[in-house]
Amino acid sequence: MKKPKLIIVGTSWPFRGGLSAYNERLATEFQKKGYDVVIYTFTLQYPGILFPGKTQMADWDAPVHLEIRQTINSVNPITWIRTANSIRREYPDLVIIKYWLPFMGPCFGTIGRLIRRKRKTKIISILDNIIPHEKRPGDRMFTKYFIKPVNAFLAMSDSVLEDINKFDTVKPRSFCPHPLFDNFGEIIGKKEAKQYLGLDSSVNYALFFGFVREYKGLDLALKAFGYDQLRKHNVKLLIAGEFYDNLEKYNAIIKELSISDRIEMRTDFIADSEVKYYFCASDIIVQPYKTATQSGISQIAYHFNKPMIVTGVGGLPEIVPDGKVGFVVDRSSKAISDAIHKFYEHKLEETFSQGAREEKQKYSWNRMFNTIEELTRKI
Repeated sequence: MKKPKLIIVGTSWPFRGGLSAYNERLATEFQKKGYDVVIYTFTLQYPGILFPGKTQMADWDAPVHLEIRQTINSVNPITWIRTANSIRREYPDLVIIKYWLPFMGPCFGTIGRLIRRKRKTKIISILDNIIPHEKRPGDRMFTKYFIKPVNAFLAMSDSVLEDINKFDTVKPRSFCPHPLFDNFGEIIGKKEAKQYLGLDSSVNYALFFGFVREYKGLDLALKAFGYDQLRKHNVKLLIAGEFYDNLEKYNAIIKELSISDRIEMRTDFIADSEVKYYFCASDIIVQPYKTATQSGISQIAYHFNKPMIVTGVGGLPEIVPDGKVGFVVDRSSKAISDAIHKFYEHKLEETFSQGAREEKQKYSWNRMFNTIEELTRKI
């Protein structure tokens, strides 16, 4: 019996980051369910002038169990046509496009149009964002162009599900929360993790993890550590991730508040193989976002049974039940500081860790698979 064919269009190895990890994990889940899966990814994802980091590329080998084809240059329409023609020749039953940025609208929108020409292939888009955190001219036009050939939408937060209505009110859409990022290794002991990272074993650590962008609110977390109430807990803010924002403005905050002794910075990109050490070394994960939809960081934290402090923006309160897995707080440095203080003062690590163990059961990849299958039947 012929296997159903799935094509995933989006970021994958040799590009690094959460988008790649998500698409590769999604492909693996569909393989487990009996699908023949191919990922079409980029030869060039962002032009250098638009990329704020050091490099877009992974420094590890390709996942051996996945078929990944590098064909798409995001700014070269000829490659969009070639990619679409290649996909059409495979007669896929389903194409999934992961959409996160209007910049990709012309590329993905053109590929979608050409795939659907005289073909019965169904196209579903999994939407990280449909309205970006950092707005730019042309955002609405590019997204509108992208969604036209898409048959159905899957949102991972209620806020994104609602945003779809600003572009389309007719096509099928479903909600499924972001599944666990369970592909970063097993849980290890805190002592072992600190030793591996060269951290002081006697110090407590609150973790800010991932690419640093303005909307993620690192400035609020730094200012939270300016309150003296945290000194009694011997806690440092462990910042692990590459800066896509101006590092100097954060250094200025540290200097102004005289908190260099409370901050531990690791500003290189954190490879997949290193992720578990940062989460396992930490007591709690701090996500002081100023705007948000959903967050892959929360789903890594869940995998490692870690308590969280999140701001009450976007889909974050949906993901982190206040008082069970951690705290949902206002977007202010004082509220963040008070939550960290309360966490240590009342010794809540094990209570919230147990809450995470219970709560994470709802974030399975099997649920995502079933939601996509059900959505496909509605097209």
